[in-house]
Amino acid sequence: QVLTVQRTLLQAWSIIRDTYVDPTFNKQDWTSQLKDTILKLSTLDSSETAYEQVRDMLATLGDPYTRIVTPKEYENFRISNDGAVDGVGLLIATEQESGKLVVLATIEGGPAERAGVRPGDELVQIDDVALVGMNGEDAAIKLRGKAGTIVGVKLRRTLKLKRETISMSPVYTAVLPHTNSSGRKTSTGYIRLAQFSQNAAADMQKAIFKLEESNVDSYILDLRNNPGGLVRAGLDVAEMWLDGNETLVNTVDRRGVTLPINVARGHALTHDPLVVLVNEGSASASEILAGALHDNGRAILVGHKTFGKGKIQSVSQLWDGSALFVTVAKYLSPSLHQIDQVGIAPDVECSPLISPDDMSEAAGPEKFLERDACVLVAEHLIE
Repeated sequence: QVLTVQRTLLQAWSIIRDTYVDPTFNKQDWTSQLKDTILKLSTLDSSETAYEQVRDMLATLGDPYTRIVTPKEYENFRISNDGAVDGVGLLIATEQESGKLVVLATIEGGPAERAGVRPGDELVQIDDVALVGMNGEDAAIKLRGKAGTIVGVKLRRTLKLKRETISMSPVYTAVLPHTNSSGRKTSTGYIRLAQFSQNAAADMQKAIFKLEESNVDSYILDLRNNPGGLVRAGLDVAEMWLDGNETLVNTVDRRGVTLPINVARGHALTHDPLVVLVNEGSASASEILAGALHDNGRAILVGHKTFGKGKIQSVSQLWDGSALFVTVAKYLSPSLHQIDQVGIAPDVECSPLISPDDMSEAAGPEKFLERDACVLVAEHLIE
């Protein structure tokens, strides 16, 4: 097992050497780091402790985003970003007070919904495994499996569900009626984007088309607590709101060369007024999108200053199934504003009365939106 990790170490070390954004490797001799880590690995007797030594080597770079993940962790990452999973279509959560696992929501049209599972149902057992003390992520893993196989799910009743490939959309939409200060009735298209997965751009396009057919007068794009994801997805979404050849973001490579990335297609899907909601949980690709829309005069930003992750990463699957995340460049906003460790300040600050994470379909998001102070501010700004 240790020899396996040694081979993985050599592969990871080489990728860092060739692509890491800081060619001084945090002002250290990168070759010496390899030699020291190989010596440490030779005295270990398990892959778990060996991986810890590789992580310690990467930590000397001083960049928490350059990291190695195990094969299991990488599999979960791919599921999250692919936007599809083989399972039964359940979103589950742990009740804080009781510790019970309950159904937060069911995926529309999925096996669980068709079988009559409803939000609020308590999960007791999966196949022959009792769920007492199990967290939501471990339970979700047990529900996954090859499409077409059967899994037993015990609520307060027992069901046999056939697993299917479930599409997990990161986009939620709503039409918000509004009466402006002059008494005219208008409507705002609300779009919440939870993450930048593989299907984020396609789902965003469908959402805009759907709201355009509803003849909305304006838009609110909610990026609060969106941690990012695929940078390409963020750029694709930005292009849906912009015309011409505007700069979406500027990249700075390991040689210090700054290059702009401009709009490729140049045809906005809508020109209606737009407000973007951000907060301290909006990071990475969310900041790219917010910066692109703000600096090009397309949107007003409302909320709190963003997280401040201005790094672009590549992901390389290693030969043993693990993966290496490497920071390969930094980015600046279209107006060349620093984002990394700084964040983007909104035009108007506000605090919501509730967290956007509480707006699950199971709870009925519209009633929460009516009480969200930032949504109310946004509606006032685009009257």
